Amino acid sequence: MLDIIILAVQVLLALLGGYSLFFSFFGFYRKKRTAHFNAQKRFAVLIAAHNEEKVVGALIDNLKQLEYPKELYDVFVICDNCTDRTADIARQMGVYACVRNNPSLRGKGYAIEWMLKELWKMPKSYDGVVILDADNLVNPDFLQHMNNELCSGSKVVQAYLDTKNPGDSWITAAYAITYWFCNRLWQLPRTNLKLANFLGGTGMCFESNLLKEMGWGATSLVEDLEFTVRCVKRGINPTMCYEAKVYDEKPLTFKASARQRLRWMQGHFDVARRYFFPLLWQGIRERSWAKIDTAIYTFNVYNVLLGFIFSAILWVDVALPGTRHFTSLYDYLPTWLMVVVTMLVYLGFPLAMAFERVKSWKMYASLILYPVYLASWWPITLYAFFTQNNKQWSHTQHTRVIRFEDVKSKQV
Repeated sequence: MLDIIILAVQVLLALLGGYSLFFSFFGFYRKKRTAHFNAQKRFAVLIAAHNEEKVVGALIDNLKQLEYPKELYDVFVICDNCTDRTADIARQMGVYACVRNNPSLRGKGYAIEWMLKELWKMPKSYDGVVILDADNLVNPDFLQHMNNELCSGSKVVQAYLDTKNPGDSWITAAYAITYWFCNRLWQLPRTNLKLANFLGGTGMCFESNLLKEMGWGATSLVEDLEFTVRCVKRGINPTMCYEAKVYDEKPLTFKASARQRLRWMQGHFDVARRYFFPLLWQGIRERSWAKIDTAIYTFNVYNVLLGFIFSAILWVDVALPGTRHFTSLYDYLPTWLMVVVTMLVYLGFPLAMAFERVKSWKMYASLILYPVYLASWWPITLYAFFTQNNKQWSHTQHTRVIRFEDVKSKQV
């Protein structure tokens, strides 16, 4: 009986893997957006900040230089439980410093929820709300592209996520490779197939009326995924704007990266537990591929967990002396097929980099250590499963200032 269960789980995981591989082929082509609208939407740009005095000034300076009418956007820094000079810097640079002190409700989701309530009380109204992290930078045409998206009818928009510091360490390079892969072979296929894209935590834009109607309500450790699911349940598919780029700073060390990814996976378990089955049944009843696909995405955290556990079981079974106790799916599939599938999976990463016109040979050399980064998700996910009730927000420390000119010079 146990052997049948183990084989059934292997089949399930293989089907989910095949589903993801199937999607990636729809990212091989990209149609450039042609719709352009005059600047007309008014934006509130919210910067989520907790003790970000080292980096918030660079972002504010970056936002002041956007190629968008200055009278059509305002910048608000959410100084959430700060004990440094974040608020002072925001005031000195001429933007709104919104101070929040609530030690019992810590985290980005709570900070955004509080800020939106404050925003609706203000006399000035906004058509859209953009959410950024304090360590971000954006391209000068960022708001123009978001204006185009809202004018075209999008209500929830995710920008193209890139990294500020891909060359700092092998860990930051791994993050960059992941972003390029997800943008090209994860998000773009869903755009081409007119399914729901997934919010990435920053570089997000929301129609104000939708936020007022729905409320924020996403206070888990992965507020982006939670809000994505809430939108899809309502029949609102987030879209991706490939032309609007946001650059995110990534942790330099494996330890800091593991702590960040642990938080992500803890939050992912929370969202999957609450939304997977309701969204899946709703999608089946309504015959909505977008809802079924989003439900499958929430299940990915269990996909990683089960993949680790059952791979370990099979490895131990092979390593033990004597007759094997469990059947491997590999026993039923031809070797050539497994070789082809494995090559397609791993070739997806350099292929995505080539599609995204990554020219640095150092980034391609980073693919050598990339499997180590991928494998590290297994123990992190296992630990997250047993600590998923932990709601404590972990803050990523920043050690230096990177300005937009530095990012562009390195790209050139």
